[in-house]
Amino acid sequence: MNRFYYPAYRIIVPKFIRNIILKVGLRKSILDHFAGLPEEEINDEQNDVIKFIRKNGIKIFPYDFHNHYSENSIEVFFDLQNRMRYVIHEGKRLYFKKKWGISRIKRAYCDLVREQDLASPHRYLGDSFQIMENDVIADIGAADGNFSLSVIENVKRVYLFEHDKEWIEALQATFEPWKDKVKIINKYVAGHNDEKNIRFDTFFEENGDVNFLKIDVDGAESHVLESCASLFQIIAHLKIVLCTYHKNNDEMEFTSKLKDHGFKVIPSPGYMIFYYDKLIAPPYLRRGLIRATKGGSGYI
Repeated sequence: MNRFYYPAYRIIVPKFIRNIILKVGLRKSILDHFAGLPEEEINDEQNDVIKFIRKNGIKIFPYDFHNHYSENSIEVFFDLQNRMRYVIHEGKRLYFKKKWGISRIKRAYCDLVREQDLASPHRYLGDSFQIMENDVIADIGAADGNFSLSVIENVKRVYLFEHDKEWIEALQATFEPWKDKVKIINKYVAGHNDEKNIRFDTFFEENGDVNFLKIDVDGAESHVLESCASLFQIIAHLKIVLCTYHKNNDEMEFTSKLKDHGFKVIPSPGYMIFYYDKLIAPPYLRRGLIRATKGGSGYI
């Protein structure tokens, strides 16, 4: 669309209609792309997605489990003591930003549990990629902290990295029962150090017990990897789960970089269609994340 008309288009056309138009156009582009490929170049996973798209249209998770989750089934509670709303996540309280209303919390939590479905390409853990009892986690891009909350009772320690100040109070409330083994760092993990940023290899110099990195930072994953450069050269044992769906070439680039540092790298099964990325391009289907391991026992 002409860049001069786009601002007016956004003002005149409601967002939900723009999304419908976007998805219709993207559906056609994806089906046309794969229709133009030789059959032998399309793998079974891609064929499954193509069949889903033909029947159901475009979803970020183009699988049947997408529709197994409903906002209507989510109950939101209010904590009178700290004036914050929360949901019960795997038997524990998960708090949200104070300014969020009930409807937004329901939408957000529905998305959280959907993306961690057993069949989801965005699921952080897998059958052979699990948290061990003595693991120390760096949750980089913690947001609400749902991942760390799910494993908090089974790990030794958790460092929560979250730059958004509005999440900090919610994280403090969520992890209050485990505050003796949780530290919250209100900074970006980036390629330099200052008041708002920290290199992870700098952090690791004083916290060398970290052996599990979860990295989900809305497209800034390359900056996090840059901040780990010297760490990757010296560390012997490490597990990493790293999101690769935000940009077109992230899976290929991150896989190559980690393999160069001696990691074994495996993508999560399945694909995502991240239509929020305006630069989405063929082949359109992206792996949700990669799981990387380096070291001995327990790192398979």
